[in-house]
Amino acid sequence: METEVLIIGGGVTGTGIARDLALRGIPSIVVEKTDINAGASGGNHGLLHSGARYVSNDMHSAGECMEEGRILRDVAPQCIDDCGGMFVAVEGDDENYVADFPGFCEKNGLPCNPLSPEEARQLEPELSSRLIAAYQVEDGAIDPFMLSLENIAHAKKMGAKLFCHTRAVKFVMGARKIETVFLEDSRSGKIMTVHPQLVINAGGAWAGQIAAMAGASLTILCSMGTLLVSQSRICNGVINRLRPPADGDILVPGGTVSIIGTTSRRVDDPDDIVPTVAETDCIVSQGAGMIPVLEQVRYIRAYSGVRPLVGSAEGGSDDRNVSRGFTLVDHGKDGVDNFITITGGKLTTFRLMAEKTSDMACEKLGNKNPCVTRTEPLPSTMEGKWTEPGLAPRRWMAKPHGETDKILCECEMISEKTIDDIACELKKNNEIPDLLNIGKRSRLGKGPCQGAFCSVRVLAHMYDKGALSGNHGVDDIKAFLNERWKGQLPIFWGEQLIQAELTEAMHCGFFDLELAGDHESK
Repeated sequence: METEVLIIGGGVTGTGIARDLALRGIPSIVVEKTDINAGASGGNHGLLHSGARYVSNDMHSAGECMEEGRILRDVAPQCIDDCGGMFVAVEGDDENYVADFPGFCEKNGLPCNPLSPEEARQLEPELSSRLIAAYQVEDGAIDPFMLSLENIAHAKKMGAKLFCHTRAVKFVMGARKIETVFLEDSRSGKIMTVHPQLVINAGGAWAGQIAAMAGASLTILCSMGTLLVSQSRICNGVINRLRPPADGDILVPGGTVSIIGTTSRRVDDPDDIVPTVAETDCIVSQGAGMIPVLEQVRYIRAYSGVRPLVGSAEGGSDDRNVSRGFTLVDHGKDGVDNFITITGGKLTTFRLMAEKTSDMACEKLGNKNPCVTRTEPLPSTMEGKWTEPGLAPRRWMAKPHGETDKILCECEMISEKTIDDIACELKKNNEIPDLLNIGKRSRLGKGPCQGAFCSVRVLAHMYDKGALSGNHGVDDIKAFLNERWKGQLPIFWGEQLIQAELTEAMHCGFFDLELAGDHESK
């Protein structure tokens, strides 16, 4: 294959770059070693930052988050729950920091509205009775999966191509440039080659490994963060602890659930991250300081992501002191003129990261078309619509009288028609309509049962429809349930432990499947 631009990495940044370039008349090829949002883009809170979290220690990032949050509300409203947020302090918190917070916000130009404890609890009834201060801010929630899927869908309509489960394994170097990139299909082992005019490294935590293939040096600090998902929505808006960034200090609504986190722990290998019991205990304990009910609610899953931070390992292990700003590198300084790396940053600033990267790419390619993503609406597409929590129940309840549409996932009310729609889109993109692929593009398996019942029903439906054949379903259901199992191991208490035992009895006892694998040892 030949292309003007090869983008390595299928997260929000890579897909955002593909769309930005396509709008300037430059088609690209995007390759992702697993699936959309497999890295940090799929392992975060889904928080649309107002910037207030960084007002005391990272003013530049605070300003970027504020501006980009406002832009995204205008151009991608379908991806956003504009629920607002607040910062709250409880007895024992640093009163000097509490007193300085409004001044920090004012200095950064961030809106910050003081609330009395009574006013705050009227907005968020679950707040602690030990509340001493509260401020409203412009936080929100954003669906990162819808964001990436709709960015790449729009880019593909303008000529871009996406290859999932495809890893860049080798660069063939020429005179100050990458001449050929070898790609491997992880499912078939097939090798493909691409001859790009320009290569953009949007590999996130893996950006250093990708840069090394071109002989370039890039120090990436991998900061792992763990989060917990509650069964139901606890908060109306985002709730932040009013203190310097620490563990378990943000609660974000995620449609029908809430997400509490996060932690920060340095890891060596971004491919080897598993939530731990110690992390979940820490998150619950810290979060309960501002939301006491967090010690009693049912949690249905824990998950982790890796923040790609650019910095020096000599600065110690406290990664919260490393800037959340992004880093854009022209590797011409390393002797590779057609190679760019973009990494770091926040989910909220992905559009700005894509804009600056595309600006550099266009300069190298001689394209003078300006960026338009600041004002051009992101179209709503079929590819992204089913990731929205609560959408499937609304669609099913609104079906025409007499229409038969059997429910396959009772937790998220996903019907046969929904599965068929997603499978159809996957086939159009040369993807296999298996459980993992369907789950990435919907709410399948994300409810309290974590796939125990819906996995079997959906597989049976896919066989009935002729979409699957042979023994593929056995490997499929094992891979799907192992992924759900990994997220339940650290939260085995109360109702979720009972649920896990039922799942094991069904799938291991009755169906004779071997689940969990080496995750048990972790």
